[in-house]
Amino acid sequence: MVVASPSPLRTKKTKAVGIPTIDLSSSCRSKLSESIVKACEEYGFFKVVNHGVPKQVLARLEDQGAGFFAKSAAEKQRAGPATPFGYGSKNIGRNGDTGELEYLLLHTNPHTISERSKAISNDPSKFSCAVNDYIEAVRDLACAILDLVAEGLWISDKYIFSSFIRDAHSDSLLRLNHYPPIKDTKDCDPSLQLHQFRSNPIGFGEHSDPQILTILRANDVGGLQISLHDNGLWVPVPPDPNEFFVIVGDAFQALTNGRFKSARHRALANSSVKPRMSTVYFGAPPLNAWISPIPEMVSPQNPSLYKPFTWGEYKKAAYSLRLGDSRLDLFKIHNADHKPLSP
Repeated sequence: MVVASPSPLRTKKTKAVGIPTIDLSSSCRSKLSESIVKACEEYGFFKVVNHGVPKQVLARLEDQGAGFFAKSAAEKQRAGPATPFGYGSKNIGRNGDTGELEYLLLHTNPHTISERSKAISNDPSKFSCAVNDYIEAVRDLACAILDLVAEGLWISDKYIFSSFIRDAHSDSLLRLNHYPPIKDTKDCDPSLQLHQFRSNPIGFGEHSDPQILTILRANDVGGLQISLHDNGLWVPVPPDPNEFFVIVGDAFQALTNGRFKSARHRALANSSVKPRMSTVYFGAPPLNAWISPIPEMVSPQNPSLYKPFTWGEYKKAAYSLRLGDSRLDLFKIHNADHKPLSP
C-alpha cells in the first residue's frame, strides 16, 4: 500500500518501510532535486516513477534475458565463465561468495556487447540491439538523476557527476540476475522444512555497490531488501516491474564526502512459484578517473573523509574483498592525517 506524501511533488512513500518514491515528471525542478538529495541522504535508495524509459525497451530486454536463462545448462555455459564478463552460476566474484542465482555480466561498451552476444544468443544482433537500447535509456536516466542531485547540492558544475558515466571510456556494467524458484518444502518432511527455514537461502548476499549509481529493475517477484541507515534493519522492497530503483554506490559516498551513504542491500531466493529476474545498470567512471570529495562538500568544519583514488584502484581493492566487507574504509582519512589549518 502507498500513501500520498504531503509534498506537492506527488512524491509517495511505501507505508510499510518508508522507501521514497520520486515522480520525475514533476514540473518543479528545485523541489524535485531537493527530494532526491533527501532520499540519497536518508536511505541511499529510492524508486522513480514516470521515468520516461519506453515500455518496449524494458520488454525487449526482459524477453532476451528470459530466453537466455531458459536455455539448457550446456548452452548457457558457452557464454561463460564470467571472468569477469559472461555467464556465471552460483559463484559471485573471485573470493568464495555464492548465491542461489545465475547471471550475465556485460560491459556497456557496444563493441564488447556485440562480441559477447555471439555466445549468448542464437540471434546476436537482436540481443545486442535490445541490450544497447536498454543501456542508452538507463544511462540517460542515471545522468538526469545525477544532474538533479548536483542542483540540489548547489554545485556550480551540475554535470560533475554525470560526466563520469557519460565519458566514452566509462567502466559502467550491465548485469542480468536470474533467481530460479526454490523447491517448495511445505509437503516435505518437517526436518527438511526446518533446514530450509534456518538456511534462509540467499540469492545475492549483503553488499553495497562500488560504483557511483545503480539503476535496478526487476520483474514482479519479490526478494530485494535494503538495510536502513539509522538502525541496520532489513526491510523488503515491494517489486514493481514498471519502475526503477536507484541505489547510491560507494563512489558517490566518497564524492559527496559521506553526505550520501551507499545502501547495503541483498536479494533473497524466496519464490517457489516463478523465477525472479533483475536487470542492474552500474554507472561507473573510467578506470583512470580520480575520485575524491568535490570542493563544495569540503570545509574546515567538514574536512575531507577520503584520500583521492582512481576508480581503477578502488575497483581492484573492492573486488579483492568478500562481498559484504567494508571497502571505503581502505581509503578513509584518519584524524591524524588531517593537517592543521594555516592561520
